[in-house]
Amino acid sequence: MGYSRKDVEATKKMAKKFVRYQEGAELYSLGLTKFQELAKEAKAVYKIDKVVLVNCEILDQYLETFRVA
Repeated sequence: MGYSRKDVEATKKMAKKFVRYQEGAELYSLGLTKFQELAKEAKAVYKIDKVVLVNCEILDQYLETFRVA
């Protein structure tokens, strides 16, 4: 039972620190609008010129606050 190169590359791609809105919505399996709202509430949004990036580490910490024990 080993991992193929495709699996490793796919995992690395998913482990990005910054993502754009569309990519983040797919990554977190959310709608685009809901992902944008959560990212803004978490204060994980960075705007550089006309590019908007979301810091996944900050967003993950924010989402952990909603965890049900």
